[in-house]
Amino acid sequence: MKHEWRKQEKNLYIPKQNPQLITVPEQKFFMIGGKGNPNSEEFSKRIEVLYSLAYAIRMMPKQGYTPEGYFEYTVYPLEGLWDLTEKGRKLAILDKDELLYTIMIRQPDFVTKEIVDRAFESVRKKKPHPLLDEVSFDTIEEGLSVQMLHIGSYDDEPQSFKKMKEFIAENHLEITTLRHREIYLSDARKVEPAKLKTVLRYMVKRRL
Repeated sequence: MKHEWRKQEKNLYIPKQNPQLITVPEQKFFMIGGKGNPNSEEFSKRIEVLYSLAYAIRMMPKQGYTPEGYFEYTVYPLEGLWDLTEKGRKLAILDKDELLYTIMIRQPDFVTKEIVDRAFESVRKKKPHPLLDEVSFDTIEEGLSVQMLHIGSYDDEPQSFKKMKEFIAENHLEITTLRHREIYLSDARKVEPAKLKTVLRYMVKRRL
């Protein structure tokens, strides 16, 4: 049976439009960092290189190699960790040129370093990408987190963050890092801003 994250991992990827407390397990990712406006071509190129690696693993059985433990699955959505430079933090309004980000695509649990090396090799041969050497493969465990589904423009996210912060305060929790996570359930090139679906998430801990 094909593993579809939208169905089998609903609690992580299809939350409600109000804040919820969840525990996020350890996960594996291809990731690449950057700075600046996410509407730039530079950002698009970073997304491109992540997908080329993600699909290199997904398609391995069709290329004649089936990794141990491989199962059919839907490629996971793009995610991002967002922060601001020191200068950006001091500004009264958001300057997108001062954004710091790490964008990433989760990989299934069967993916090992050996499989990752094969994916890099495959992409280098078929479609070399100038940013390939900037991509890393790593494990992240977010643990206790508060998340909610935001429907609408990315520029309207502060309204949802406000709700999340109220929920965090009411439930005797506190945010552990100023960075927040976003999971993109919609393709911004194809969906109008008012209908974009994005999971927003803060890592939290219980207040003593």
